[in-house]
Amino acid sequence: MLVVRPMSVRGYIAAIRFGYGLRLGEAPPADPEAWLVGQIDNPAPPPQGLTVAEGFELALADRAARRANMEAPRAPNGRAALAEAIRADMIAQAHRALTTKEGYRERLVDFWMNHFTVSRRVGAIQPIIGAFQRDAIRPHVTGRFADMVVAVARHPAMLVYLDNQNSTGPASPVGERRRRGLNENLAREVLELHTVSPSGGYTQRDVQEFARLLTGWSVESRVPPVGFAFRPATHDPGEKVILGRRFGDGEAEGEAALRFLAEHPATWRHLATKLARHFVADDPPAEAVRALEAVLRDTRGDLGAVARALVRLPQAWDRPLAKMKAPMDYVITAARAIGLPEERADVILTGLAALDQPLWTAPQPNGWPDGLAHWASPEGLMRRVDWSYNLAGRVPRADPRAVAAAALGPLGRAETATAVGRAGSVRDALTLLLGSPEFMQR
Repeated sequence: MLVVRPMSVRGYIAAIRFGYGLRLGEAPPADPEAWLVGQIDNPAPPPQGLTVAEGFELALADRAARRANMEAPRAPNGRAALAEAIRADMIAQAHRALTTKEGYRERLVDFWMNHFTVSRRVGAIQPIIGAFQRDAIRPHVTGRFADMVVAVARHPAMLVYLDNQNSTGPASPVGERRRRGLNENLAREVLELHTVSPSGGYTQRDVQEFARLLTGWSVESRVPPVGFAFRPATHDPGEKVILGRRFGDGEAEGEAALRFLAEHPATWRHLATKLARHFVADDPPAEAVRALEAVLRDTRGDLGAVARALVRLPQAWDRPLAKMKAPMDYVITAARAIGLPEERADVILTGLAALDQPLWTAPQPNGWPDGLAHWASPEGLMRRVDWSYNLAGRVPRADPRAVAAAALGPLGRAETATAVGRAGSVRDALTLLLGSPEFMQR
């Protein structure tokens, strides 16, 4: 059984607040800050999955078969090849969350995936969302924010999700000939959600000018090289002015505008507030936001530096269990705490769906909410208890005391320990533990 030392409280805060909790049998870190920083500096290889080219190839083959009224291509297990490949990508992500020893880094990946939301609700991008994470998010999660913004905006998943692949400059050759026009979605979401936010003072005119600048940013899904494609014939000519900065024509000017917005002072404030809200409190202390903003400003958006700064924030340690777990947090921490076998990572996917946060399926481009108000409904809490009862049935030989040590350690309440100890079965004991108020928090 795991022995909990009094001085290990910060180790549990590190695992629960910054990561996805301890896995059954895993000891809390003796030096929590060094443990977290070590995850920033030494990342594990990303989960394997479909490339953009492979995803598009499968999608095209599936579509062609359906149009010809033929059976869609099948995987060796008999399932439709496209659906099976998408599911394998998702299970690989769930497996990483279940087994990782780098919970802080994985939480950072998930934070930025939510910040730059793409969603399976747009069916055309389902085969390439895993590639989006591997190509545009993971390589930059401790790099430069501006590099991440550019990688995200150029990725086919984002371009298709926000309908930029067909955005056409009204004065471009194609626009004049076919009378096609602008799509403002990508420009608006980059301004509103990804960079400066509404507090940056942009106007509808800025959105239109930025949309003009991003015309021609499209996708090639059939002819190699598959991926981002700049199409000059649909690019709107002429000068564009965005937040007072002038830009000319061409692909390079679009990237220059993205980097300008990524390093705007309003962007630093926006990112600092979101990071503090996620890692500290729903209503983050002003001093924590200012500290993170200063790091972003002084390093020109070094996300590794701001990840280290988060670990050093006193406010991140002062109030254990100050945040309500979103379903993703809840499902992953529960699966890790009970010692769910790693070959059953699919249980995480079904749990996320049951608790209304299915993987990579946010309803809107602003991603999943990050706060108590959205996730603490009575119905939602009851669904958690029901799901935890089903989960507990998968480990009938578990020791509830060992699970409690992994799940909460010294952060558990005496009332919960008493209830767990008096439970009539292992399953009931685990359900009481996973349904306790403190396990719902991080």
